[in-house]
Amino acid sequence: MFYGAVVWDPWLIVAQIVCLQCLYYLTLGVFLSFLVGVRVSRMSLVYFFDFASVTTSTVTGCAGYMLYLIERAKKCLDFSATLYIIHLFICIIYGGWPSSITWWVVNGTGVAVMALLGEYLCIRRELREIPITRYRSNV
Repeated sequence: MFYGAVVWDPWLIVAQIVCLQCLYYLTLGVFLSFLVGVRVSRMSLVYFFDFASVTTSTVTGCAGYMLYLIERAKKCLDFSATLYIIHLFICIIYGGWPSSITWWVVNGTGVAVMALLGEYLCIRRELREIPITRYRSNV
């Protein structure tokens, strides 16, 4: 959990980033299969990485995943920004620099919603009372 001293563990951070990135694309795939898959005959990576195909109906977020993977409210913005920066690089490699204002609005909103909702969920979890059981002696 999140109790105790924070230890610098780069392998844990990389594993969390990879896990969050994979869950992001898995969730995006599920949403796209429902939103786009019913209207097209064949799904392709264009819907994931081409900036021209992104509209306001394809916004998603992984704030719930951060509650279980990251567990710290102060790290949510870092992981959200990292996820979307990696997504930006993949989109640039796949289809070039995103020139659509809709792409930037959707992804900027996605970063903000993911970071804020992730922080909110993590703060709620961090502020829960720690259950301490008291044992009564039978003396």
